[in-house]
Amino acid sequence: MTLSARNRLPGKVVKIEVGDIVVHVVVRVGDNVIESVITKRSAEEMKLKVGDTVSAVIKSTEVMLEKA
Repeated sequence: MTLSARNRLPGKVVKIEVGDIVVHVVVRVGDNVIESVITKRSAEEMKLKVGDTVSAVIKSTEVMLEKA
């Protein structure tokens, strides 16, 4: 699959919470975590499970910054 997003952060799935319609996925990227909510159907099609290696793909128009 080809995507236009250029921000890809490889990590490992550390937690999955399955709801009726959506799935909350927590991905560890180095010392940080990224959380994503995806459809239950997508999670099932991907056969996601804890320990899987995935890439968090971030579209730059959806990233907020905070100055420390």
